[in-house]
Amino acid sequence: MARVQFVTDLEGPLTLNDNAFEIAAHFLPDGARFFALISKYDDVLADILKRPGYRAGGTLTLIVPFLLAFGLCDRDLTEFSRKRIKPVPSAPEALQRILSQMPAFIISTSYEPYVRAVCEMFRFPCENAYGTKISLDAHELPQRERQELHALYSQILKKSGVWDQKSELSGELVAYLDEVFWEKIAQMGVGRVLREIQPVGGPEKARALRDVAQRTQISLAQTIYVGDSITDVEALESVRREGGLAVAFNGNSYALRAAELGCISSDALILAEIAEAFAQGGRERVLTLTLPRRPDLLTTQIDDAFIAKSGQMRRRLRGEAIGSLG
Repeated sequence: MARVQFVTDLEGPLTLNDNAFEIAAHFLPDGARFFALISKYDDVLADILKRPGYRAGGTLTLIVPFLLAFGLCDRDLTEFSRKRIKPVPSAPEALQRILSQMPAFIISTSYEPYVRAVCEMFRFPCENAYGTKISLDAHELPQRERQELHALYSQILKKSGVWDQKSELSGELVAYLDEVFWEKIAQMGVGRVLREIQPVGGPEKARALRDVAQRTQISLAQTIYVGDSITDVEALESVRREGGLAVAFNGNSYALRAAELGCISSDALILAEIAEAFAQGGRERVLTLTLPRRPDLLTTQIDDAFIAKSGQMRRRLRGEAIGSLG
């Protein structure tokens, strides 16, 4: 029997949180709306404009100057993350079942304090988890820059006007955000965070996936990858291209279009079923045996109707605001 491995995103497949969104919503004024706006801008840069050098998941970098401006420190991130973890139903049990069958890894765009907190709660080995490295305490913010960032924050919200999360961004608003981040903030001292904080999203997730394969000496053809969002696209495509199993769990349109197998479920135990079948007979066993047994949860026929149904489950479980993020 070939050795196989299980690799998954964290937020979505295992937890209901969007930790960075929740941090912004809790600590920043009108932070939920601000985060949704920057997340949509992130989607535009990564998916529509495909701006060279820009990584999906960059929202986690772009909000950092404003976290600093409103006085957050590393302790805030750590304590907030530990208190707010919301597991997908049965996710800890599913992950332990998977760990008993094969090596398992988490590759998350989330900030490392949240990744560590989840690993502790789930009794998952932290050395098998990847996250976005961040240290707010490493950055001192002069009062002048703090005031400038407060002003920019207010202007961003004002410029966005009546924009709502379900709407696309106008070209004018994208151009304005380009000016804010890549001209104004980039020229400040705090602008170094835009260069130094590298979110584990998009190509960085695919790179982490290759690192996992090198560590375990298990090929991507013998790998299950589970994701749910735009940050998982490159990792899903890499596994699918190499003949492994690419699964979108309650995924949005980005993840579902990159995956081979779509899964809609209100709990995570189905992931353990998929992993166990994969351990017994690889991708073909999942597709020929598990899939026909669970047509209520699994499909390879990922069309617009399935994407809409997956989105409904995503929003029901995680809430409208988080479920609608890219």
